[in-house]
Amino acid sequence: MSNPTAGGPLQGLRVIEMAGIGPAPFCGMLLADMGADVIVIERPASLRVLNTGTAMNRGKRSICLDLKTESGLRAAIALINSASALIEGYRPGVMESLGLAPANFAASNPKLVFGRVTGWGQTGPLAQAAGHDINYVALTGIASIAGRAGMAPSLPATIIGDMAGGAMFLAFGLLCAILEAQSSGQGQVVDAAMIDGVGTLSALIHSMRGSGMWPEAPARNLFLHESPFYDSFECADGRHVTLGAIEPQFYSELLRRLELTDIDPAQQFDTERWPALRARVAARIKSKSRDEWSALLEGSDACFAPVLTFAEAATHPHQRARGNFHEVDGHLQPAPAPRFSRSQVRNPQTGPTPGQHSMEILIELGLAQPKPS
Repeated sequence: MSNPTAGGPLQGLRVIEMAGIGPAPFCGMLLADMGADVIVIERPASLRVLNTGTAMNRGKRSICLDLKTESGLRAAIALINSASALIEGYRPGVMESLGLAPANFAASNPKLVFGRVTGWGQTGPLAQAAGHDINYVALTGIASIAGRAGMAPSLPATIIGDMAGGAMFLAFGLLCAILEAQSSGQGQVVDAAMIDGVGTLSALIHSMRGSGMWPEAPARNLFLHESPFYDSFECADGRHVTLGAIEPQFYSELLRRLELTDIDPAQQFDTERWPALRARVAARIKSKSRDEWSALLEGSDACFAPVLTFAEAATHPHQRARGNFHEVDGHLQPAPAPRFSRSQVRNPQTGPTPGQHSMEILIELGLAQPKPS
């Protein structure tokens, strides 16, 4: 049997994933990276909208089932009954319409954890509305701090809502519920809404707002591209570097390395001086190329990093030392995270083609017979 899930801290855990796009397959990838036996239920080619056999399917097994047929539904039910958890990212009510509602497994698989990830959540007035990452982040208030003064908010594609607010919280919720089921004997539904997850991710900002450490507009805020020491700056070659010298000792080190020693570091948080100081820092950074500044500042306490492209990030010495990228079939894949002192996670690999393991899985379930050798 070609089970690719050997090893890892989640070895022995079986998770069924309903094929989709975005956060659900990413959550499945995270679990598969850690050794879980993640089986993706794909639609047959004639019913498939997207070919989801991508890098996010690495380490998983794939079976094609037509859930509108009796045999396909029977196989799906058998699979779900064999698992500790299920992942789905459909609109509320879709699994119920397929005959795969959580209640249907209360007797046959009472410990089943039913993981549901959506943008708006399973309940609420927007639960049935369409949306994407940018919309979910906007509703949390986070988009309002993702732009420069006078400019529209700008967000990195898919990362904040889909992956951080959705998939990561779904994975966390699944494992919490699986642990709880070991003592209670009962599974439950995990409602991982991206607006909920992104809201939780903003806890530090809300804490700072509550304590008066987060100035509201029109006051200047060091995190919102207004300070001379926490932002990205353009270099002589048109590329950019980032500075993040918030603490006084790091700010002093930054000024020293920029050769701006006439600036008094004790006046760091005098916001009235920021526009003039920022102009000086920007002019200084503009005097050298990005790589020249990297040679002067990287690895110091000035809190510095160059802005790299994806291709450049993969070859950076620190990334290479940690093995953070792998080339698979001529394409880069990020390595699994986090790392463990004993457990070995799976290296990135090619994802299965849709249905690649159909016969293998049906044989395991007793729904098909091996071909005579």
